Amino acid sequence: MTTVDSRPAAALPATVITPGDPRYASMLRGMNHRFAGRPDYVRVVSTTAQVVAAVDDAVRAGRRVSARSGGHCFENFTASPDVQVLLDMSEMTAVGFDPERRAFMIEPGATLGQVYRALFKGWGVTVPGGECTEVGFGGHMVGGGYGPLSRRYGAIVDYLHAVEVVVVGADGTVTAVVATDDPADPHHDLWWAHTGGGGGNFGVVTRYWVRSPGVLSSDPEELLPKAPGRWRSGHLMWSWESMTERAFATILRNFGTWYERNSVPGSPRANLFGFFEGLGRTAHVMVGGSIDDEVPGAEELLTSYLDTIAEGVEVAPAHRGQQTQPWLYGASYPGHGDPGNEFTRRLKIKAGYLRKGYTDQQIATIYSYLSTQDYVPALIVIGYGGQVNTVAPHATAVAQRDSVLKAVYLSVWGGEDEDETRIARLRAFYRDVYAETGGVPVPGEVSDGSYINYPDADLADPAWNTSGVPWHTLYYKDNYPRLRQVKGRYDPRGVFRHALSVEPPEQRL
Repeated sequence: MTTVDSRPAAALPATVITPGDPRYASMLRGMNHRFAGRPDYVRVVSTTAQVVAAVDDAVRAGRRVSARSGGHCFENFTASPDVQVLLDMSEMTAVGFDPERRAFMIEPGATLGQVYRALFKGWGVTVPGGECTEVGFGGHMVGGGYGPLSRRYGAIVDYLHAVEVVVVGADGTVTAVVATDDPADPHHDLWWAHTGGGGGNFGVVTRYWVRSPGVLSSDPEELLPKAPGRWRSGHLMWSWESMTERAFATILRNFGTWYERNSVPGSPRANLFGFFEGLGRTAHVMVGGSIDDEVPGAEELLTSYLDTIAEGVEVAPAHRGQQTQPWLYGASYPGHGDPGNEFTRRLKIKAGYLRKGYTDQQIATIYSYLSTQDYVPALIVIGYGGQVNTVAPHATAVAQRDSVLKAVYLSVWGGEDEDETRIARLRAFYRDVYAETGGVPVPGEVSDGSYINYPDADLADPAWNTSGVPWHTLYYKDNYPRLRQVKGRYDPRGVFRHALSVEPPEQRL
C-alpha cells in the first residue's frame, strides 16, 4: 500500500494511562471542555490488533468502554462519568492508497486537515468533508459529514467503500470485521450503518476505505474527485449598528430562496457553497460564498450570488469583497473552523435540516434573539443539497436527501459559571424558532430533522421536545429500524452506548 504517512505498523506501544500518571489529566477532555471523564484508565492504541486487545480486556473485566478519535463530539458520549475505559484513537493517523481494494485507506485518528494534505500532495484528489480541520475522520465519516464541496460532489459517506470495525459478539468474543458496499457482502448492513448511523453505536472503527462510487479505474488519481487548485471566496458583512428588522429579514429570506432555486444537482450554481452567519449585536451579520476558481465563470457565479443576497436590502453592507487563494491553504489550515480556543471551549450546539428557507415567523424570532443579545447564541446556516440529493434516502443511513440547508445554533463560552445562562439562552432560542412543531425541527414542508454529528441530548428530553416525535426520528427518520437491526447483530450485549445511541431491536420505543 502506498502511503503518505510512512510510520511503522505500530507507531506507539499499547499504552495504559491511569489516574496516578501525570499524563492522565491531559487525556480527559475532548474539544468541548464542559465534559471531562474520569475513566479507570485511558488506553492509547495505534493498530487494529491493539484495539481488539483493549476492547477484549474491557469486556472481560466488565468495564464500559468508549472510543475517541478527534474528540469533537458536542455531548459527553466519550466523557460520560460511567465510561471506565477510554480508547484514544488519535494516533491512528495513516492515509494511503490500497491497490487491492482500489481505494484510499484512512485511519480514524487522522484529522480532516491531515486527510486533505495527504490526498492532495500524494494524488491531487480530495473528499467532500468539513471545514473544521482538527475534526477526526473517524467520527466525521460515520456521522455523515459534509463540507464546501458537498453540493458539487455529495456527502462524504457517498464515497465509503469499506470499513473495518472491532465488534463484540453475543458470547463476548471480540473480532475485527471488514464490511463493504458490495450488496453480496454478508456484512453489508454494517457498512450501511457507518454511512451516517453515528459514532459509538456498533463497534470501534479502525480503518475506512474511500473511493468514488462506480469508478472502475485502478489509477488512484481517478478514484476520488480532483482537488481544486485555487479557491475563490466572497462575503457581505453588515454591522448591527445599521441593521433593521426589515433588512435582516430580507437578507435571510434572500439567502434561503437562493438555495431553494439553485440546488439542482449538476447545475452550475451547485458548484457554489455558502453560509449565513448571525452573531450577537456586538458582532455582525455575514453571508459568504466560495467556489472552485477553475469552474467556468466562477467569479461571475459568486458575484451573482452576492448580488442576489443583497437585493432589496435597505442597509448597505459595511464590507463586500472577493479573494482567491491556493485551495490547500484554507482546507488544511490548523484550527480552521473550530469554535473558540483552548480557553473558551465550553459549547452547546443544536441543529436542523431545511428543505427550504425559514418562514417569516421563524425569521422574526431569529431577529428578536440575535438583535437583543450581546453575545451568543449564534446562528449559522450552511448551503447543502446539490449532488447530496442524488442519493436515495435509504441507500445510506443519512435519510435527509432533499434538504438544501443545514442550520447550526451554537453557543461558546469560557467559564463554568456561565454554563446555566448560556445553555438556557440557546435552548430557548431553538425552542422558539421551532415553536410551531414542538420546539424541534420535525420533518415537514420546511424542516427535515436534525444532524447526528451535531448531537443534542435535549431532543430526547420531553421538557425540550414537546412534539411527540422521538429523537431517533429527527436524526434517522425511516432508517432507524434498520439501524436497530444492525445494532442487534453486531453489538448484542450493548457494549457501545451513549445518551443518543441506537437502541437494540428488543427494546421498546
